[in-house]
Amino acid sequence: MTFASPQFFILLPLLAVIGWYFRRLELWRPLRAAGLLLLVFALANPQIRRLADGMDLWVLIDRSASAEEIVARNIEEWKRLLDRSRPSSKDRLHFVDYATEVVSKPNTETASYPGDRSLTRTALALQDAIALSDRERHSRILVFTDGYATEPLTGLPEKLEEMQIPLDYRLLTSDETTDFRITDFHLPSRSQVGEPFIMDVNVTGNVEAEVPLRIARDGEIIADTKTTISAGLDSLRFTDRLVEPGSHHYEVTILPETDAHQGNNRYEAWIEIAAGPRVLLISKYADDPVAGILRAQGFDVDLIDDPGSLTVGQLTGAKNVILNNVPAWDIPTEFLKALDFFVNEQGGGLLMAGGKHSFGAGGYYESSVDPLLPVTMELKSEHRKLAVAMAIVMDRSGSMGMTTSSGHTKMQLADEGAGRAVELLGPQDLVAVNAVDSTSHEIVPLINVGQHRAEIINRVRRIESMGGGIFVYTGLKAAWDQLKQADIGQRHIILFSDAADSEEPGAYRTLVEEMVKEGASVSVIGLGTKSDPDAAFIEDIAKRGNGRMFFTDIPGDLPNIFAQETVTVARSTFIDEPVATQATGSWYEIGAKDFEWLGEVDGYNLSYTREGDAAALISKDEYAAPLVAYARRGIGRSAAVSFPLGGEFSDEIRAWPKVGDFVQTLNRWLMGEQTPPGIGIRHELTGTELKIDLLYDETEWNERFAARPPRVVLARGEGAERSSELTWERLAPGHFSVRADLKEGEMIRGAVQVGQTALPFGPVVVGTSTEWAFDPERVAELRATSEISGGRELLDLSEAWKKPERKDFTSLQPWLLSFLLLLVLADALVTRTGWHLPEFTLLKERFAKSVARKVKSKAEPKRRTLRRSVPTESSTESLPGRDGLPGRPLDEEPPPAPPAEKSAEEKAEERKTRFNRAKRGR
Repeated sequence: MTFASPQFFILLPLLAVIGWYFRRLELWRPLRAAGLLLLVFALANPQIRRLADGMDLWVLIDRSASAEEIVARNIEEWKRLLDRSRPSSKDRLHFVDYATEVVSKPNTETASYPGDRSLTRTALALQDAIALSDRERHSRILVFTDGYATEPLTGLPEKLEEMQIPLDYRLLTSDETTDFRITDFHLPSRSQVGEPFIMDVNVTGNVEAEVPLRIARDGEIIADTKTTISAGLDSLRFTDRLVEPGSHHYEVTILPETDAHQGNNRYEAWIEIAAGPRVLLISKYADDPVAGILRAQGFDVDLIDDPGSLTVGQLTGAKNVILNNVPAWDIPTEFLKALDFFVNEQGGGLLMAGGKHSFGAGGYYESSVDPLLPVTMELKSEHRKLAVAMAIVMDRSGSMGMTTSSGHTKMQLADEGAGRAVELLGPQDLVAVNAVDSTSHEIVPLINVGQHRAEIINRVRRIESMGGGIFVYTGLKAAWDQLKQADIGQRHIILFSDAADSEEPGAYRTLVEEMVKEGASVSVIGLGTKSDPDAAFIEDIAKRGNGRMFFTDIPGDLPNIFAQETVTVARSTFIDEPVATQATGSWYEIGAKDFEWLGEVDGYNLSYTREGDAAALISKDEYAAPLVAYARRGIGRSAAVSFPLGGEFSDEIRAWPKVGDFVQTLNRWLMGEQTPPGIGIRHELTGTELKIDLLYDETEWNERFAARPPRVVLARGEGAERSSELTWERLAPGHFSVRADLKEGEMIRGAVQVGQTALPFGPVVVGTSTEWAFDPERVAELRATSEISGGRELLDLSEAWKKPERKDFTSLQPWLLSFLLLLVLADALVTRTGWHLPEFTLLKERFAKSVARKVKSKAEPKRRTLRRSVPTESSTESLPGRDGLPGRPLDEEPPPAPPAEKSAEEKAEERKTRFNRAKRGR
């Protein structure tokens, strides 16, 4: 403890002298004495140490994509300068790297930033530094950044000022370079079928030039022109008109010859073409009878005869999706994945109709559609009639050693897929596995699965990437040489290869032709996309081998693709013989009355009713398999019709008089309930922030929401890989709102659920890279925040260690003065009421008597002297006095007789009384 004004202690002896000479002030009284001592201590201003010696300097380094080049060149020099200018060993230096995430590291750490660089989250980094700062030490923050944050610094100026932490900054600027960027692309979020709409594009640049500009719709180029940059800006306007309902994707791109930052040369947006509730029918039939039946009943049907062209946006506005004998490998994986969110959260319907390219035979086993259906598609071993001989050719080239986002290598995921394929083979099946790089390595010879299943799987899962490329012809020939030894009718090869690194075509056409003649088939799983260099080569192998072609650029999908292909070949069955039918009586949940069902069907896909779901019609054969089954999934619905509704094996169903009623009744149930009136939503995207508003009529909905509040769910990613529920904020009566931050390029679809219905919206996507937007308002915001906190722009790093103006000590003066006030009030109360502590009163009385006796004993001799020396004359008659002193006048009353001296017993009794009185007073 220290005293800011110790000179006031000189008042203590002065107050003691005043108390001695001016006794009437009674300064010795306890409350007054304590108050005076407190006053002197308060004037001396005692202080205790609040902050430790030294300072913490928090250095935040912008590691985003827009600043990384400058940071990489200068980071080591900055660290040396800051460390060299550190005033003392008590000062501490902390480094924090940030971009999309914040990473704290020691100042000796030189490793590169491991996180996502697509955002500059300066606010998050500042919040992290404030939270980690030591309140008992001086702190200062220094930010190295280009200033273009991708989020506002809301609330941080006040927080830094309150914490007394100055914010210094050093702006990272590069040499002036040529830069063009698309600053805005305005597209209406919604339009009607056939209604024209306007698109506005703004392009800026720091030099005058002509820049090529391209506009694409759903991946197809619709405009290819040039924009002329004059005075740093050019604006273009386009019009378009769409007749296809659903959501459509637009993308604007500029292609300058010279450009410093290509991350801001692209802008995308979605528009919804509204056309009312509709049915999305996906079929390969040229004249699908289901479309005719539904249109005759007044339904709006969108027939898709090219499944490969499907996009997630086509789910917008659809209430039911029908997969009519279309194989899974013909439909984009992202679309199939999106169906889960469409059914469970957006309340849509899903119907799968039978055929030789549907259910398990169509590769839907263990696909994203599998759990949505009311039937399971694996074929039980006791129902299998034929054995299969399968050879798996595995690419183990160097590219397979790359690590994926899951932490596994591509090779490990491929091994898992091959192991899953072996698991799904029956005990009577044969399998061979070869790993191929520049040569073929036999991992498992052709062997009966039977009792060897565990050993085969163990060997397959130990295959490792060994470098080099994959010699496709060598691998196929080795596999065919093994399969030719199999005395089994069905023989099949699965080739797994990198679509960007498949070498040595060799005489593959001749080899595949020989396989097909011998009754074998070849399917290919390509890791990559159709645009990869070797995609056409491996796709031709699958086409010539009468097999299936799978492309995926997501290694995590490999196990499921291997499983789908294996079930398609070995464990799926289409019964191609007529079979009688039997109603179960459970159709009443779908229709008001039961049907007069058709007596038999021409054929069907063998499957099994999933536990918890129901079948309305089953087969009257040894399998008692479901022919018509249905289920509820989330707030949506699904159904499976196992017999074909068109094409081959559909004569009986098309001749059935009730087929129209059956199809339209099932479709109406799958489309779900209509949204009640008095409620609606709107959504708006500003930068990376999505705002969703729910507006409703209170009289209609207050009671319903009290029983079951509305939910808002977002699905992130084109395939709805992640979903999350948001929390509403009530802004006003009849108005809920919620906000969510989006990532660049991440598609968002959502649904507001009210009871058993949903209000779907999306897709929505952040149009351009906010990291490369270079918004000058963000730099101005950083400067203002620094000024409010007491910081400055730092050009000389040697000044970074300036200790902020913050008190190191805390004064006790306010506390002492508050206590002094209480003492003054207490003393006033005692003086006013005359109340004293009993013990103090008794001591006071004794002290007063003692003083009186001493005074009396000193005064008695003087009185006697006066009586002897001073004669008294009296004009009145008086009684003679004693010892010659004047006597008392006759007319005066005699003085009272002095009290008789008390006996020893009376004195003892009196002391006892006083003692008891004092005791009661306590």
